[in-house]
Amino acid sequence: MSQTLIRGRLLTFVNEPQGPDDLGAYRYLEDGALLVDQGLIQAVDDYVALKAIAPTAPEVDHRPNLILPGFIDTHLHFPQVQVIASWGAQLLDWLNTYTFPEETRFADPQHAARMATAFFDSLMANGTTTAVAYCSVHAASAEAFFAEAERRNLRMIGGKVMMDRNAPDGLRDTPQTGYDDTKALIERWHGRGRGLYAISPRFAITSTPEQLEAAGALVAEHPDCYMQTHLSENMDEIAFTAELYPDARDYLDVYERFGLLSDKALLGHAIHLKPREIDALVEFDARPVFCPTSNLFLGSGLFDHQGLQERGLTNAIATDIGGGTSFSMLQTLNEGYKILQLRKQRLHPLAAFYWITRGNAKALGLESKIGSLEPGHEADFVVLDAHATPAMALRSERAETLSEELFILQIMGDDRAIHQTYVAGQPQK
Repeated sequence: MSQTLIRGRLLTFVNEPQGPDDLGAYRYLEDGALLVDQGLIQAVDDYVALKAIAPTAPEVDHRPNLILPGFIDTHLHFPQVQVIASWGAQLLDWLNTYTFPEETRFADPQHAARMATAFFDSLMANGTTTAVAYCSVHAASAEAFFAEAERRNLRMIGGKVMMDRNAPDGLRDTPQTGYDDTKALIERWHGRGRGLYAISPRFAITSTPEQLEAAGALVAEHPDCYMQTHLSENMDEIAFTAELYPDARDYLDVYERFGLLSDKALLGHAIHLKPREIDALVEFDARPVFCPTSNLFLGSGLFDHQGLQERGLTNAIATDIGGGTSFSMLQTLNEGYKILQLRKQRLHPLAAFYWITRGNAKALGLESKIGSLEPGHEADFVVLDAHATPAMALRSERAETLSEELFILQIMGDDRAIHQTYVAGQPQK
């Protein structure tokens, strides 16, 4: 028998909580347990009830810590692990000064493999069990990403970027090689193990019309793959895009005219949107991705979460490493809370933890597999300790509710608050 009983305080979400009194939006078990077998959650219930079902199963007791579904990061850059905290101006200067030179190093398969190990170590340390990553333009970087994810049995999504202009030598492909490399990577990795592929034209500035046409062909040929790119992060970026695509109605229209938009489209940033662009996002049910630490670090702007939600859009949230400043989804929520405060919007802690679990799973169309502690779901979950640092422990003495505990984790937590990370039922830390 390979069953394991994981005991602790369990929290999982059914819908997005509208406030602390929305008890039907989540399930909380003060002394709960997960029965895990062969990488899946077999049962979820009070500890006593599950102990009766599986009396001989080995136990891991995580009390008094809190067990939630593993965190999901919907936008980050695998080749940027060594450019986090690089001083710079705004987006385009930062890309040219730091990011592009760094990404040229990923032509070396050995370097890419070493960085893949460090990348996934960082995700595990921060409780992130699923991520959507951009690799570099080199097929070798995507090979390293997927190979290491497969070795660890991770539910990961990624793709090599397609970029054939406005980038240095050694960091450009062509419309044909970008198409061919992506096609081969999809055939090799999409649906293999727990891996999924994201067709990844980096953004309009670094792709010619011919390349975006090739990306659109890939989207049409592989509708079960994701498509990820960047949208309206920075005013200079928007202006440059308008120069490169003078016939486009707006930035989003560049992607729309090449057939890149659908409910599988993940659009990083989406800050400075025009009314027509929002209408088109709604029409195609595309997914804007909020990247708070990056938006603050690069001075990009303030995401309108509530405004887009009110139009019926499903917003995701992400770290955006390495413009983003932390692998921690807790710190991402911390900065997201502050941005929304400036927008006169509120991010309640229950809604915040819904967002980085079931909410992001819903944005990816994977809510039947990940993002919840439910029978049949993949056994990816995280154990959180609200007393992880002396300051957190001191503050926690005054916490009287679950919401207060979550808010302490959201504002004060980081990798130290991640007591354990489980992937397919196996501890990773």
